[in-house]
Amino acid sequence: MAKSTAKLFFFIAPFPSSFRLRNLNTTAVARTLACSCSFTTSASKRYDNDRKHKDAKLVVVSEKKRTRSPKELHEDAAQLYADGTAAHIPVMLGEVLDVFSSFSSSSKPLRSFVDCTVGAAGHSAAIIEAHPELKLYVGMDVDPVAHEKARARIDDILHGDSCNPISDVKTHTILKNFRHIKSVLSEVDEKLLDTGVDGILMDLGMSSMQVNDPERGFSVLGDGPLDMRMDPQASLKAEDILNSWPDTELGRVLREYGEESNWRALQNKIAKARLHDGLHTTGELVDLIQNATPWRRGGRQGWIKTATRVFQALRIAVNDELKTLEDSLYSCFDCLAPGGRLAVISFHSLEDRIVKQTFLGIINSNEGDGDEEERRGTERKNMRNEDDENEAWIRQMIGGCRGIILTKRPITPSVEEERLNRRCRSAKLRVVQKLER
Repeated sequence: MAKSTAKLFFFIAPFPSSFRLRNLNTTAVARTLACSCSFTTSASKRYDNDRKHKDAKLVVVSEKKRTRSPKELHEDAAQLYADGTAAHIPVMLGEVLDVFSSFSSSSKPLRSFVDCTVGAAGHSAAIIEAHPELKLYVGMDVDPVAHEKARARIDDILHGDSCNPISDVKTHTILKNFRHIKSVLSEVDEKLLDTGVDGILMDLGMSSMQVNDPERGFSVLGDGPLDMRMDPQASLKAEDILNSWPDTELGRVLREYGEESNWRALQNKIAKARLHDGLHTTGELVDLIQNATPWRRGGRQGWIKTATRVFQALRIAVNDELKTLEDSLYSCFDCLAPGGRLAVISFHSLEDRIVKQTFLGIINSNEGDGDEEERRGTERKNMRNEDDENEAWIRQMIGGCRGIILTKRPITPSVEEERLNRRCRSAKLRVVQKLER
C-alpha cells in the first residue's frame, strides 16, 4: 500500500493546483501525503546521518595528515619572548626549546648554538635563558632592521636589569644570509668548522615587522613599492620581474613558486599592463589580481588567496629562496658537531618539500664502509631507546648512515597556538640529528 500511494503522489504532484481530483478518494490522498512526508523525512534523516558520518571520517583523515604538537601553550611565555611591540610572536617556541632541551638533560650540554634567521630574537632569547651552560651564540639575518633589533634584544638579556645576568656566553650577531654559515663560523672561530656546533635553528617565516611595513612590499593589504627584497642591498626587485622578465619566465614563476592554477590569465594581464607603464606598486598588482580572479572562485577570499600565492612566488624569485634553502641545509648539517641537531620551521609546501627531501638525502649519503643497513638499524634503535622517555615529541624516526630524522612527520602548532597567533597555522617543524662518531 505504501509503495502504491507513494507512486500515486509522485504522479499527481506535477499537475497545477487548479486541477480537480474528482475521482480520487480524499482519504487515500491524505494517506498518500502522510506517507510521502514520512518517506521524505526518513530519507532526509538518513541523508543527514550519512553526511555526518562522512564528515566525521573526513575530519579524522584530515587530522591524521598532520602531527599536532601536544605541548601546552603558555601565553605569558609566548608574549614574553615576542618583540617589543608584541606584533611578532616566535612560532612554536616551546617545541623549539624541547628540541634542544635534551642537551641540558643529558651528558651532552648545549655549548654552541646558531640561529640562522634571528629576526626579533624571540627564539634566541629563550634559548640563551634556558641554557646557562651555553658558551657561544651566533645570530644571523640578512635584514638590517631585524639584525639591529636582535642585537639590542640579546644585549638587553645579557646585561639588562630585568633578569639575572647570563654566564660568560660569547654572542655574535652577523648581518649575512644563512647561505654563508660556513664562512661566518670560520670568522668567529676557525676551529668551529672542525668541532662543529651543537644546535642550529632555521625559521623560514617572515617576521611581522617585515609584513607590516608597506615599504617592503611583502603584504597584499598594504600599498607600497614592489620591492620584496630580504636584503636591501640586493639589486633584483619584484617590480623588475613583473615589468622586465620574459612572459614565459614570469608564467613559470607564478606556476612553480606560487602554485597558482590561474597563472596563464595573470601572465596575460601583466603582459598587457606592461603596455601601459607597467606595475610599480603593490596596490596596482592587487587591483590586477582582483580583475583577473573570477568571483566564482570565492569572492574576496578568492582573490586574497590568489594574491597571497602571487606575492609568495615573486618573493621566492626575488630572493632565490628555494635554491638558497637547499644549499644551506647541506652547509648547516656539515657545521653540526656529532650529536648536534638542525631544526627547520617552514611555512609553505615548497619549503617543506625541500626540507623533507634534503634531510633524506643528507642522512642517506654514503660516506663510510661496512654494512650500512646494519649500522643504520642499530643507530636508530639506540637513539629511540635512549631518548624516548625524555623527549615525548619524538614519535617516528628515519635512520641513515650519517644522521637520524627525528620527525618522520613534521610537527605543527597546537590548536591553542593557532588561536593566539593565526600566522603560525601553516608552520611545520622538522629536525635532523647528526650521528655520533
